[in-house]
Amino acid sequence: MKSNDVNHKIGKLLIYVSLIFMALVSLLPLYWVFSTSLQLPSYQNENMEEPINFVESAPPKLYPVGIGEYFHQWQEREKAEDAGDQKDAAYHDQKMDEVVTKTFEGFTVLFERTKILRWLFNSLYISILATLAIVLIDTMSGYVLAKKNFPGKMIIFWAIISTMMIPEQVTLVPTFMMVQKLQLFNTHWALIFPSLALAFGVFLMRQFLLAIPNELIEAAKIDGASEWKIFWTIIVPLAKPAMAVLGIFTFVLMWNSFLWPIIVLNDENLLTLPAGLKTLQDANLASFKLLMTGATVAAIPMIVFFLLFQKYFVKGLSMGGVK
Repeated sequence: MKSNDVNHKIGKLLIYVSLIFMALVSLLPLYWVFSTSLQLPSYQNENMEEPINFVESAPPKLYPVGIGEYFHQWQEREKAEDAGDQKDAAYHDQKMDEVVTKTFEGFTVLFERTKILRWLFNSLYISILATLAIVLIDTMSGYVLAKKNFPGKMIIFWAIISTMMIPEQVTLVPTFMMVQKLQLFNTHWALIFPSLALAFGVFLMRQFLLAIPNELIEAAKIDGASEWKIFWTIIVPLAKPAMAVLGIFTFVLMWNSFLWPIIVLNDENLLTLPAGLKTLQDANLASFKLLMTGATVAAIPMIVFFLLFQKYFVKGLSMGGVK
């Protein structure tokens, strides 16, 4: 019995170690992006024979060299001041300023010479607006398909579900032609309008609303409630967990959207954040530090968003699996 318990604990320990290892491996690219954004470009101190570009050094530095270099220069300055060598102390003081300036150089250039704040604002308000609209429309659609009886209901439902199997690239041309005919090209409506009918959202809401007892709706009808009142006062409050999950997935989907925005938007002021970062790559092919800095700024909002709503992410995955 004790032998089985020991084996069970060892097996559990190995599983945890394996999971932690895989998690660290999966996080390595993200860490490398963050580290490169804070890496020192073309720097030389008193111990180097020539300037070194740590951003493109081989093998790559997996930690921001500037942090260690700053403390090194600080210690050397303290020693020089203790020895009364003011000239040497001024030299190390100057090196400390140089390290700080070059470490955050990418962020300075990004926020002063590009329209990163405008792109952030565009991504934020488009994602929020599209998420609210999609959650409302898909909840209504799911309610109709789950609780209303009419001819062809299942045909419509399966027709909607079948669209999930069509790759996005296949629909690009017809969607582009529709946007052009509606004169939405190079406007934010070109991003919001085609995404309003999300098949996954209809499926998720329909499956969740099937579990709500029909007796609640019938009782409301007996009390004289209209269809609109039933939807807002009974269906929406009960469907909040599924709506929250759908809202999170939709927000992430809209925030990370890249291909469609670069097709329908030409004006630099209208670009979303992922599309705006593409222009950085076009204009700064040699500046990996700036590109990594842009990727860092783009990743931070999603990391914060995930940390705030991680329990809903897990709930959404389990909900999709059960249903």
